[in-house]
Amino acid sequence: MDNTVGSLTQRERSIIIGSLLGDGYLRIIPGRRDAFLEINHSNKAREYVDSKYSGLRRICTSPSKERSSGSEGRRAYRFFTNQTHELTQLYGRFYKNGKKIIPTDLKIDHLMLAIWYMDDGSKSRASDIYLNTQQFSLQDQKRLLYQLREVGVLARLNKDKRYYRIRILKESIPSFMKMIKKHVVPSMRYKLVMTP
Repeated sequence: MDNTVGSLTQRERSIIIGSLLGDGYLRIIPGRRDAFLEINHSNKAREYVDSKYSGLRRICTSPSKERSSGSEGRRAYRFFTNQTHELTQLYGRFYKNGKKIIPTDLKIDHLMLAIWYMDDGSKSRASDIYLNTQQFSLQDQKRLLYQLREVGVLARLNKDKRYYRIRILKESIPSFMKMIKKHVVPSMRYKLVMTP
């Protein structure tokens, strides 16, 4: 059975790409032609997962479900999209030898930025905002810095133990928060920095 659907909307693409910058990942099952997206978060992030599912419902067969993960009994909440040709194209852009990369032609919009921050962003005090990009190469992180500058967010690389991550500069935090605020689900609002 082929679970292919028509073209992705811009909103669907933004949710998918924002997820790929964060915790989401694309897979192609051996013997299958097309890729699918898996969204998998802690059971505590149900509202967030359901909001992603709501935005991608058109390309999904089943809703989000809880499952046990690992031997420690961790509870996760996840869903999968259908396999589509467009996801396969995104797989070709975002993966090299099975490892996530940042495409050279990536353009970030505010929804992508919000999804990325909800997935992999963190706040330490009101003046330190990070995007945990340690999974990406230094070159890919520099591409991400460039894309952030393109949307008006100044940032730099910050060494976190052995690896680098992106730190939003203090002067860009208010504009960054303004860009993403309307897209942040209520359960993730604790990550926002509210400035007067």
